[in-house]
Amino acid sequence: MNITIVGMGYVGLSNAVLLAQNNQVKALEIIEEKVEMINNKVSPIIDKEIEEYLATKELNLEATSDKKNAYGHNPEYVIIAAPTNYDDKNNYFDTTLVEVVIEDALKFAPNAIIIVKSTIPVGYTSSVREKYDTDKIIFSPEFLREGNALYDNLYPSRIIIGEKSERAQKFADLLVEGAIKEDISVLLMASTEAEAVKLFANTYLALRVAYFNELDTYAEVHCLDTKSIIDGVGLDPRIGDHYNNPSFGYGGYCLPKDTKQLLANYDKVPNKIIGAIVDANRTRKDFVAEQILAKNPKKVGIYRLVMKAGSDNFRQSSIQGIMKRLKAKGVEVVVYEPVLEDELFYNSKVNNNLSSFKEESDVIVANRFTEDLDDVKEKIYTRDLYNLD
Repeated sequence: MNITIVGMGYVGLSNAVLLAQNNQVKALEIIEEKVEMINNKVSPIIDKEIEEYLATKELNLEATSDKKNAYGHNPEYVIIAAPTNYDDKNNYFDTTLVEVVIEDALKFAPNAIIIVKSTIPVGYTSSVREKYDTDKIIFSPEFLREGNALYDNLYPSRIIIGEKSERAQKFADLLVEGAIKEDISVLLMASTEAEAVKLFANTYLALRVAYFNELDTYAEVHCLDTKSIIDGVGLDPRIGDHYNNPSFGYGGYCLPKDTKQLLANYDKVPNKIIGAIVDANRTRKDFVAEQILAKNPKKVGIYRLVMKAGSDNFRQSSIQGIMKRLKAKGVEVVVYEPVLEDELFYNSKVNNNLSSFKEESDVIVANRFTEDLDDVKEKIYTRDLYNLD
């Protein structure tokens, strides 16, 4: 089939590579550097499987920044993977870019089915169907981890398409065809329910992060061994020994904005837990900052801004929240982050000479510990117990 995918972030690029194994895919991206890299079979993002597939697989994939080229092959599906940042002022996802792409798709590919992969508020698909007087818009949520996006499409936990129809099943079949995993659970449901699945799934993950962080806070306050407690709790099969490593809070691109959007969707709906999850993340950062300040450091080193190992993305990473709290108390902060080329990050010095960074820092704050820090363990403040993301 002919498919156009708009936006070459983790979601868009992983879908492009997956579908280009068996279909003709045009990838529309406004950043020329990304376009050039993809066409040269080089991944613009850190993702082992994307890097491997681009370099070694026969893919029918062409990236372009030209709309007419992207839509010129009469696509049967247009997949939207545009970002939807959360607007704190309006308490709502900013869906402006999604609607720009919808308008382009309706203009340049009027016969195509539009699949929205961007995360959107509950009820959004119905509203844009009405706004543009079309039944060709379908929401299909993504459940990907940054750095493992293609892997999670090759071995999906489930595939959800927001419509019960033959054309929805047809699109699901394309995703199944590109995957390696067999016996994949495929659910067809209304787009509004699919939107809710996405937000509730991510909010549950945020809840789990917040829970183990609050367990860790309790243990640290009472001088208890957090790991022993978590090991004992996790052996209950109903709880499980996974996704339980304490951190400075949930961060990254998805969980902070998705929890806030779900809370906004709860307007006039009774709730306690959803609001508490958002509050708990703020409280955890406050506590961590207080623990660091209690060491009376003159200069704090922030070791890596990225959200997790194997990622080059630090959008809304939790450690930035710690950094801001320390600076608000007048503590000097220096940052070590190899993916940064700038000399300053939010007016804090960037020092990417690791030895010099270690030398000048009184306390080194690391959301995740690595062997690079073995020689300065006495300076490290981290809550990483398992050396896992």
